[in-house]
Amino acid sequence: MGLFSGLLGNASTIDPAKLANELEPILAAEETIEVAFKVIRDQFIFTNARLLLIDKQGLTGKKVEYLSIPYKAITRFSVETAGHFDLDAELKVWVSGASEPIEKTLRGADNVSEIQKALATAVLSVR
Repeated sequence: MGLFSGLLGNASTIDPAKLANELEPILAAEETIEVAFKVIRDQFIFTNARLLLIDKQGLTGKKVEYLSIPYKAITRFSVETAGHFDLDAELKVWVSGASEPIEKTLRGADNVSEIQKALATAVLSVR
């Protein structure tokens, strides 16, 4: 990922093999990373069992929130691509039992279609 692309927040892919070592303490025994994306410091990780949203917070990024969403809990999702004047793409995921969606902003539209495809593949495969 280039510096300019990173500053704008464009989603870039992460090598699942490199990420597996880092996330090994929180992955289940038979869980594998299928595809992963990074937006500045945040990560969208699709495993064979769940969507894992990693939000690095604060100035140093030492405080980290791990939001785990099993695919079977996702009732619907939407992806809004960036336009000419609005450069932000947006991902919304509705989870059973919650009235409001989980929302993530993706500045730029480099990999928004790949994120949508990964989510569709994962959610539709458990139905």
